[in-house]
This record gives sequence, structure tokens and C-alpha cells, in this order.
Amino acid sequence: MRRIALAFAATVSVVVLLFSYRTSTGTSSSPAPAAASRPLGGNQAPPSASAAPDPSASAKPSASGGDGTFTGAAADTDYGPVQVRITVAGGRITDAQAVQYPQESGRDVRINSSAVPELNQEVLRAQSAQIDAVSGATYTSEGYQQSLQSALDAAHR
Repeated sequence: MRRIALAFAATVSVVVLLFSYRTSTGTSSSPAPAAASRPLGGNQAPPSASAAPDPSASAKPSASGGDGTFTGAAADTDYGPVQVRITVAGGRITDAQAVQYPQESGRDVRINSSAVPELNQEVLRAQSAQIDAVSGATYTSEGYQQSLQSALDAAHR
């Protein structure tokens, strides 16, 4: 009976250790210059509730808002900052680009190399911050929506 209890305790300990292990070992880094080809990321603290506007609040650029290029505030995620730049012409979003997103590990690169272009296209389709998240890229999707809402707010000023 004692052996069973010892084996059970050891198994539980190993399982807890496995689930608490973080594979991303990057360090925080400075924001990238506005070059979309060299976005940087790092381990950051999770976003606070007041860090960015609510992505569920929809905002569509209007003719009364200014045309131009607007960059949203960087939204911190568990894997690094995400920042979006939009171009508005004629009251419509004509371009959306993630200028900064996590790329510290190979896993970040694999996930975001497909998720970011999908999010960019989703913005053009939705014309708002109410975009569908990309499966497997939840943190990037949430950060993208927060930064996008910030860019849309700037376009309305």
C-alpha cells in the first residue's frame, strides 16, 4: 500500500511540473521600428483590463473621420506585444498590417506566420474591430483586436 501511495504522489508531482513548464524562453525586447518585416516580441505581463480599449466595441471609420494611416497602441500579451497599423481611405479600411507581434520562439513564428495574414484579411472583410479570432493564436488575436480598436479610435479623432 505504501508503494502505491508513493507512486501516486510521484506521478502527480511529475504531471504538475509538466503542466507548469513554459516553453517560451525569450526576454523582453524593445518595440520594433515601424517595419512590418521585423516585428519583435518577448515575454510580457498579461494585459490589464485598462491596458487597451474593449475589442468588442465596434468602431467603423466614417467619412467624418480622417483618412490616413493610424497605428494602434501596442497591446501586451503573454507572448509579447501586438501592434496594428491601418490605412483608411474614403471612410473604409483599405489596409491592415500587424507591425509588431510575438516572434521570440520557433513556435511563435509558426503560429503567427499564418495567423497574422489571416487577421489582416479579416479586418478588411469586417471593417471593424469585431473580427474572428484565429484558432491556435488566441493571445495574438486578442492583442490584435485591442491594438486595432486603438487604431480605429485614433482614426475617429
